[in-house]
Amino acid sequence: MAEDLFDLEPRGGVEAGSDEVAAIVLRLHVQPGAGRAAVVGRRGDALHVRVAPRPVEGRANAACVELVAELFDVAPARVELLSGARSREKRLRVEGVSPDRARGAIAAALDRAGAGSGPASRHAGRAAH
Repeated sequence: MAEDLFDLEPRGGVEAGSDEVAAIVLRLHVQPGAGRAAVVGRRGDALHVRVAPRPVEGRANAACVELVAELFDVAPARVELLSGARSREKRLRVEGVSPDRARGAIAAALDRAGAGSGPASRHAGRAAH
């Protein structure tokens, strides 16, 4: 399921305990140096993506921000890298996306990737690793 790929950040911060969502925090597993940017499936509890740039001078991180902004149809300024700047495992905060819209966008991207969103897709792409 798509919702296990992201966490919700309540409006006012975690301490506020609000039911209103300020942002989602998406977990990514990034494969840099690919031919083109794309969602390719799942990797455990993270969305597996490929980006074209190599991880030099923050280019792969910038490509991740662009890909996620495109995925959720938000401006790149609404996507912030929270952790993993020097790792393949990253967390990106995305403002302006409801949980339902996030689920739909992720499910559609997984379907386009041929990975689906069921349990069998949780390890899609691992055979090549």
